[in-house]
Amino acid sequence: MENTEIARVLADVSTLLEIQGANPFRVRAYENAARTIEEHPTPLRDLVAAGADLTELPSIGKDMASHIRELVDTGRLTVLEELQRAIPYSLIDLVRLPGVGPKRARKLWEQLGIETLDQLETAAQEARIETLEGFGKKTQARILGGIATVRQRGSRFRLADADQLVEPLLAHLRATADVQQVAVAGSYRRRLETVGDIDILAIAAQPGPVMAHFTSYPRVRKVEMSGDTRGTVILESGLQVDLRVLPAASYGAALQYFTGSKAHNVKLRKRAVARGLSISEYGVFEVAEGDEGAATGGRRVSGATEEDVYAAVNLPWIPPELREDRGEIEAAERGTLPALLTLDDMRGDLQMHSTWSDGKQSIAEMLQGCVARGYEYFALTDHSKNLAMTGGLDAAGVRRQWAEIAEVTAGRDDITLLRSLEIDILRDGSLDLEDEVIAELDVVVVSVHTLLDLPAAQQTKRILTALEHPAVHVLAHPTGRLINRREPYAFDLDAVLHCAREHHVAVELNAHPHRLDLRDIHLLAARELGVPVVISTDAHQVPDLAFMRYGVEQARRAWLEPAHVLNTRPLSELRRWLAAKGI
Repeated sequence: MENTEIARVLADVSTLLEIQGANPFRVRAYENAARTIEEHPTPLRDLVAAGADLTELPSIGKDMASHIRELVDTGRLTVLEELQRAIPYSLIDLVRLPGVGPKRARKLWEQLGIETLDQLETAAQEARIETLEGFGKKTQARILGGIATVRQRGSRFRLADADQLVEPLLAHLRATADVQQVAVAGSYRRRLETVGDIDILAIAAQPGPVMAHFTSYPRVRKVEMSGDTRGTVILESGLQVDLRVLPAASYGAALQYFTGSKAHNVKLRKRAVARGLSISEYGVFEVAEGDEGAATGGRRVSGATEEDVYAAVNLPWIPPELREDRGEIEAAERGTLPALLTLDDMRGDLQMHSTWSDGKQSIAEMLQGCVARGYEYFALTDHSKNLAMTGGLDAAGVRRQWAEIAEVTAGRDDITLLRSLEIDILRDGSLDLEDEVIAELDVVVVSVHTLLDLPAAQQTKRILTALEHPAVHVLAHPTGRLINRREPYAFDLDAVLHCAREHHVAVELNAHPHRLDLRDIHLLAARELGVPVVISTDAHQVPDLAFMRYGVEQARRAWLEPAHVLNTRPLSELRRWLAAKGI
């Protein structure tokens, strides 16, 4: 079992216990363990195999360690099965809806007999929800809206979760000598923030042994189909994976075809037709007269590599992240494709947390983690006092933190720690810290964490007021969304971006894989307006610093080059940009 699967099971136990009304400490124990496991960089199956002491991990006691070993060894958890006999497992789907939660899910089940989303939707449409004590018309409307969102979203996996599931499967496939090459195509290769299924392509002279090896993968729950060259399985996580085994001559054409997007491929094929060619997953072919559109109508022109496929229609290779029909084919024809940002371009990280608020590691440990990544600088952005549940800092706490920063950085010349804080934007747009303290910060990062349900006009005014503050440098996770969990709050993003440009404020691309906020289309808008972007990990422990990868991938989908991203600049240039705020 992969970490994301183990974490999901323990999180489900926590939710069912809360619905049951169990001891809150027991509920939180499972919740905290799930969070620890989801964020842990090493696969727990490896730790179990090595006989490691799992209780050395944060929030993992003896009982939880036993649960983890049971999941790794058997794929099952006895305590979850016992809960499922007492409480309908489908109630978890209800808990995830806005306006429900564990207590209300229990009330819906006990008083109306509702166990599923379909039953809940019917009851809401019939106005039966509003009759329950503690619900009402507004809650009923929120529930209906939440169900509509869930149906629209479908069963999609966050990209980072898909990575955990796909990488071991690829290793499994590469372990057979019959496979010459293997790659993942589809939206996964284009690095969309969520994926619905996985398309894997493999080169092999003998497809049979490869297909047999694929369907025998230990994490397969169900084999949907197993043919000569194509197979489909459902993993225990619920993720569908398709495998196609190809000859080497067609590999590049198939990789291009199955990577997509559909809109990109349609335009590419029209370009081919205009040149008397046909592009399919089998290759690029000359189209015989009267045979327009045939997959293999004439002489093979190319197909072994993607570069050959694009070259056949007089184009350079186009990076997968750009293949969304947003002008990439036209830019390729003009020779103006962007020199996309890479992970090596990043010189620092401008949002992270330590034990001074809700982080899990000390300032010294976070500093050392940044040094190990080769960064020139980083900003420590613990929370301000409005987020009391995180241990947010008031002015006195900030100054005590500065004293520790001075001690930790004394005599060091290998990295610069920029004094910062993630300051809450309050209801009226004012900042959750006194101006005299803000004036002493190197980087002023502001964000919305509370009152997410304000009317759009009020929320917009709140953010605009904050951005007009003369000291603000960065607006963090601007839309507040959590992928597959929480929709963005309502506000006018276009007005915010224009205000950011006017007031010399950068917008953050929060690289945490649960956020990836801003989305690619929003980053494109920022790019067009000339609003600088900061890519930050929002790390709460050293392993989280690796989330930078996801931010860079999201930035690449938005055509961002190093010049568009502030923290690709050397420290001297970054300081000049920060100082220009007051000019």
